[in-house]
Amino acid sequence: MNIRRTGADAIASKGWLGAHQWLLARRLSQGAILTLFLLGPLAAVWIVKGNLAYSLTLDTLPLSDPYVLLQSLLAGNIPERLGLIGVLIVVAFYLLVGGRVYCAWICPVNPLTDLAAWLRRRIGIKGSAHVARNTRYWILAMTVVLAGLTGTIAWELVNPVSMLHRGLLFGLGAGWAVVLTVFLFDLFVMSRGWCGHLCPVGAFYSLLGKWSPLRVTASRRAACNDCMDCFEVCPEPQVIRPALKGADKGVGPVILAANCTNCGRCIDVCSEDVFTFGMRFKNTPENGAQASPQGAASSNWSTRET
Repeated sequence: MNIRRTGADAIASKGWLGAHQWLLARRLSQGAILTLFLLGPLAAVWIVKGNLAYSLTLDTLPLSDPYVLLQSLLAGNIPERLGLIGVLIVVAFYLLVGGRVYCAWICPVNPLTDLAAWLRRRIGIKGSAHVARNTRYWILAMTVVLAGLTGTIAWELVNPVSMLHRGLLFGLGAGWAVVLTVFLFDLFVMSRGWCGHLCPVGAFYSLLGKWSPLRVTASRRAACNDCMDCFEVCPEPQVIRPALKGADKGVGPVILAANCTNCGRCIDVCSEDVFTFGMRFKNTPENGAQASPQGAASSNWSTRET
């Protein structure tokens, strides 16, 4: 049996860098943001002060997490003027580029969950527990209700995203147990379990960027050869099919699902350059081609390395 690795065709046609350009850009973004936060505590170079909940850049630019602010308001706290300005800036940004860009390009937990997903493929772990993807929205609702009932931002006490970021800045302590649990859960229990099914932070940002204009689009979907690599690497694979395979149903090529993270991995691993970044407004079926007639998805899927 001829077993192939995910992305092998893209590497062969575009080279290793071409098949990882958006992944490398994301790691650069995540690393640069973390470095800016670390420069102050570690080197006394205070370009950015604070953390992901609230920061002040060059003592001028405030940035505030709207999810944290919402919980704070429900807990009965009135934010200061800079906090409100910071929220407006952040909300405007994610309304334009897509809320879950936060998950793929900023969140410090994302490299760990990506690593767990990669290890699952390399080790060949196939089984996965099942939890509905909309569970994260129920958890999101619970966190805001809890803030209102307790008068505290209770979720931030156990939020792996905040714990990891604060821990990298000030020492993680017992927070390593929470972060390690997320990693092991994704590796052995459920594929993409935390980010794709449970995390209320991602759920919140998906709602925030639901109508953002920047989208991934399957602009050359007629060229799809059904290798399934895009589904394999996508953290939210359910968002791909309508745009990629919906031509015969009159569905446009733009991925409109709010849970798309705009990570660009589908662009990286596609040897046929089916995907690109585009605008949600260019979404008539005529802009995309007809779905692939090859029908080879099942045979290719059965002979791949997972």
